[in-house]
Amino acid sequence: MIPIRDYIKGFDSLFHQCLDKAPWEIINELDNLIQDRFSNLSAEYKIEENIAIHKTVTVEKGVTIKGPVIISENCFIGANAYLRGPIFLGKSVKVGPGVEIKQSIIFENSALAHFNYIGNSIIGKNINFEAGSICANHYNERVDKTISVKHNGELMNTGTKKFGSLIGDDTKIGANAVLSPGTILARKSIVKRLALVEQIP
Repeated sequence: MIPIRDYIKGFDSLFHQCLDKAPWEIINELDNLIQDRFSNLSAEYKIEENIAIHKTVTVEKGVTIKGPVIISENCFIGANAYLRGPIFLGKSVKVGPGVEIKQSIIFENSALAHFNYIGNSIIGKNINFEAGSICANHYNERVDKTISVKHNGELMNTGTKKFGSLIGDDTKIGANAVLSPGTILARKSIVKRLALVEQIP
């Protein structure tokens, strides 16, 4: 069991129904989890089909959004960003130009600089991704593409072929760094520029 509350403060209050689920289980069920939240959104959200955007959000030109997606208060979505739902963005998330996000949760005050890729991941609060950094979500190069993770020294098979990262609050990811599928980072981690994080060889 990986208690996400140990990585992300306030996770319980936003996703209380997921307390007993593994991170990859949450990602695999994210479509339904986000759809269920639509009925509880305030009138401050503009909802068209399965995309909900708070009235305080800034969306620049050329952005593509495919639902289901919820974008919370004071978020910024830079030009030509590509959001492939299901996606939940917490308050004051900044998504830079040319960023692609797929099937992920990003908590409040986190920032993606530009030309980042975030795939099938759970990103905590106050995370900063410098330009070009990547959360990879698939082992293209391996014969067995099933993803495993390492938590407290224990190897855990996720049983899925698509899972990116679980990143704890206040972590900094340097420019052009790559987090391999199944990466788990504790709070206040620092990944240097150009680094490759590969926790399962």
